[in-house]
Amino acid sequence: QVQLVESGGGLVQAGGSLRLSCAASGRTFNSYTVGWFRQAPGKEREFVAAITLSGSRLIYADSAKGRFTISRDNAKNTVYLQMNNLKPEDTAVYYCGAATALFITTAAMQLPSSYNYWGQGTQVTVSS
Repeated sequence: QVQLVESGGGLVQAGGSLRLSCAASGRTFNSYTVGWFRQAPGKEREFVAAITLSGSRLIYADSAKGRFTISRDNAKNTVYLQMNNLKPEDTAVYYCGAATALFITTAAMQLPSSYNYWGQGTQVTVSS
């Protein structure tokens, strides 16, 4: 069993930055692919970024490329999402998920259904 807790959300002006953290319990967290997703009111949960267990594969949604950076510190059981140059359209609840599959394709990393555990989410609000 893995428990995930997101933190670092808040209210920021457009152009500002936030760093989200996803802290996990469980000894096997460093064996999991971890993804960040977001969900705005009335919209489906959408992929933002993901990182494999070793950190060797990082993928980003087009909307995140060049602005967001995902990283992980397995010694701290934490995955981060550094978000720079935030835009009002980035406003959403951000969730981290952990996928337990040993082998996961790049396509599967972008699907919420591939993730077995989720945190409770952290709100990010970007004002214009």
